[in-house]
Amino acid sequence: MDITTTARAEASPRTPRGTRQPFGRTVRAYIALMKPRVLELLLVTTVPVMILAQGGFPSLWLVVATVIGGTASAGSAAAFNMYLDRDIDAHMQRTVNRPLVTGEVSPRGALIFAWTLAAFSTVWLWLTTNWLAAVLSAGAIFFYVVIYTMILKRRTEQNIVWGGIAGCFPVLIGWTAVTGSLAWPPVILFTLVFLWTPPHYWPLSMKYKEQYEEVHVPMLGATRNGSQVGLQVILYAWATVACSLLLIPVADMGLVYTVSALVFGGWFIYESHRLYNRAVRGTEPRPMRVFHASITYLTLLFVAIAVDPLLPF
Repeated sequence: MDITTTARAEASPRTPRGTRQPFGRTVRAYIALMKPRVLELLLVTTVPVMILAQGGFPSLWLVVATVIGGTASAGSAAAFNMYLDRDIDAHMQRTVNRPLVTGEVSPRGALIFAWTLAAFSTVWLWLTTNWLAAVLSAGAIFFYVVIYTMILKRRTEQNIVWGGIAGCFPVLIGWTAVTGSLAWPPVILFTLVFLWTPPHYWPLSMKYKEQYEEVHVPMLGATRNGSQVGLQVILYAWATVACSLLLIPVADMGLVYTVSALVFGGWFIYESHRLYNRAVRGTEPRPMRVFHASITYLTLLFVAIAVDPLLPF
């Protein structure tokens, strides 16, 4: 019996058939399909780039419209991902409470929800921003669902490297929503998020190594030992910080961003080296320290991107 068949047999709905769950619980379940915690991080990278593109505050309506479209787009990709991964989610402790596993949302309901969000986000961005932002949004959904979830995730340990490109699109969408075109600053930020994704996610895969092994998903943290993963995290962390410094001359960034990129980048690199050193010594590497540090680093860096254009120095 393959893993898909086993998952369907074991992951029976916790909501009895024929009973109607409370409306509020249903709403929360559909919101959970959108992976709200991931949405927060994606939106943190969108609005600051809009401020950078404008050189100040864009119109409030444009920001709200872009955030609504970006939320729907990312939520669609997440819902498709949960639909396609519902077999392995039933076998991993970190995902067993997802709505498709618990039965709070049916596979058919999740698929309709994902397609609806995809169509809405594309049309909405086309009508409220411009065609380029809409096309980029649709491209992000395609990349996350088809390239990452359907093709790469279960086949290669480099899955998150190339699949993570989907998470880079919000910076392009934010920039094009304001300018209607692309330029070097958003390309650099796209590359920065691309380089940041592996050292962000690989520590998480170290934490859940056994669970990824059980479902045969070849995340690097599950296929390599701690020191090998730690070395890769270091290399990507250094590359991320180096890329962040390229924005200074290209976008004429000021003191706030420059200091932030150096200080927060130095901290991110320190935590990466700390992970590697502990793994080499054979002690508990505490990978979640790097995971949480990476989130804080990216958040603070993009806050600096938002603040820097508003100051005279």
